[in-house]
Amino acid sequence: NLAAFHPFPELSTDRLLLRQLRFADVHSLVELRSNKTVNQHLDRPATMQTEEANSFIELVNRRISNKELLYWVISLKGSGNFAGAICLWNMEAGKDRAELGYELHPDYQGQGIMQEALQRVVQFGFDTLQLALILALTKPANKASEKLLVKNAFRRDEDHSYMSSENAKDYLVYYRTSGDKN
Repeated sequence: NLAAFHPFPELSTDRLLLRQLRFADVHSLVELRSNKTVNQHLDRPATMQTEEANSFIELVNRRISNKELLYWVISLKGSGNFAGAICLWNMEAGKDRAELGYELHPDYQGQGIMQEALQRVVQFGFDTLQLALILALTKPANKASEKLLVKNAFRRDEDHSYMSSENAKDYLVYYRTSGDKN
């Protein structure tokens, strides 16, 4: 359902507002994407400069306009603090699947924030976007991510039905179908 991209779908939960990434988020984005703890399980540069962050924001918003991905800032209601990000990406026109990605600043970990955000985004993916399948990749050492996925009815794709082992590289692939109940 590509109509779901415009206007950008802000989502909310009891504690969170999931909103579009803005240029005003540049310093929070740099802090998140340069955080050693966050980056230990991701294949990306160890730091991000302001110029790179501005380019990233521009790219993300262009890809949203092109209906290629949805990327939400996870902000706390009340304070508006930038806690992290969650996205549905690797979406292709005519395909009913997407990949889930997420990252949370260590200051906000262990508080159920990503659990709340993930449940809302997965619900949106299945109910509004009418996805049939959501994939998520995690490094084997990232036990917290693996636990989060399992808690939310994602199953391990051990026989590579949904993603080839060469495409998954060093990641574990998890999946959830629209028929799976949480």
